Amino acid sequence: MDASFWATVGLILFFALIIYIKVPGKIGGALDNRAEAIRKELEEARKMREEAQSLLSDYQRKRHEAEGEAEAIIAEANAEAERLTVETNQALEEMIARRTKAAETKIAQAETQAIAEVRAKAADIAVAAAEEILAAKVKDKVADDILATSIDQVKERLN
Repeated sequence: MDASFWATVGLILFFALIIYIKVPGKIGGALDNRAEAIRKELEEARKMREEAQSLLSDYQRKRHEAEGEAEAIIAEANAEAERLTVETNQALEEMIARRTKAAETKIAQAETQAIAEVRAKAADIAVAAAEEILAAKVKDKVADDILATSIDQVKERLN
């Protein structure tokens, strides 16, 4: 009996002991457990990926909706600004027209008043000149009557 025989016997006993202790079953179970854990992790990763995809699509949809709302708000603001600009321009034009008309009315009134003042002054000067001329040429009651009649006629014609 040589050493190789005893090495073979020892090896056979070792394998028998390993089988008796159920090491291959434990190794197989451990590998099965590890494979199951890896499968669960892969399944969980797949679910997380699907959730991430769903969240991404939700956020993209919300972003598109927000962009659409922002564009609508900007368009509405532009339209409102345009409308306010038109209204302001119209109000400004109306105000300018009213003020121009008021200024023209005041100018016309001032012209009328100036003409009336000039006529009144001319009448006063004409009456004073007529008084002096008549006083120098005509005397007595006849002069007073002519003077009064002439003054009335001048006043009527000038006013």
